[in-house]
Amino acid sequence: MSIFLVTDGTAISYTDWGTGQPILFSHGWPLAGDAWAPQMLFFASQGYRVIAHDRRGHGKSGQPWAGNNMDQYADDLAELIEALDLKDMIMVGHSTGGGEIAHYVGRHGTARVAKMVLVGAVPPLMLKTEANPEGTPIEAFDGLRKGTATDRSQFFKDLSMPFYGFNKEDAKVNQGLRDTFWRLGMQGSIKAEYDCIREFSEVDYTEDLKKIDKPTLVVHGDADQIVPIAAAGLKTAKIVKGAELKIYPGAPHGLAETEAEKFNADVLAFIRA
Repeated sequence: MSIFLVTDGTAISYTDWGTGQPILFSHGWPLAGDAWAPQMLFFASQGYRVIAHDRRGHGKSGQPWAGNNMDQYADDLAELIEALDLKDMIMVGHSTGGGEIAHYVGRHGTARVAKMVLVGAVPPLMLKTEANPEGTPIEAFDGLRKGTATDRSQFFKDLSMPFYGFNKEDAKVNQGLRDTFWRLGMQGSIKAEYDCIREFSEVDYTEDLKKIDKPTLVVHGDADQIVPIAAAGLKTAKIVKGAELKIYPGAPHGLAETEAEKFNADVLAFIRA
């Protein structure tokens, strides 16, 4: 684990392993970089340099009261990328992390980017609106806010079930994954996690997606209960020019962990193509 201080003094914790072409992983809410452990080990072993950071207010990073918004997340990421001098990098973003890497491109361009992977990602817009009828009603996000604010520990334990699809009738529950979800979520700042709900639900990333001009792989499970595919992956694949869409039948939101071998193989093939 290393620490980088961004301009406002917030400490960003990150892991940086291996050598070769860099792959930067951006995690989902309310997790941290360690959620990418299966990918970090696999891709570093395949000869890549792998970097996973904890977004401000999450994991082991600093917990400022202010600045928990997507503009700042993208700018923090840009500072880290420049400090590590990452070039020709593969950017991989899950859920909120998909919004983060898309917004990074929207604000900072693709000069340092080779390819992008969006998995279970929130773009273009999660919130249901008149123009986005496939989205999720605001009441659902208000429920996330209430659960986070008033009973975070139990709420995260409960949320791990639909996150990994363990609430399905035929599902085999992996208690270890549930425990890790809870542990990573509880490491973060309640204020940052509360603020972040708006950023992944109400921010429209459509214009960011239009600025992606690098090969892009969109991966989404058609049984995702957290970020439903109709408002997310299916639309993103149409907005990003030339994007490749891979739909995982029956897969949940946390498919990079529940189907790590398949996901890793698909991403490796995409990188090498």
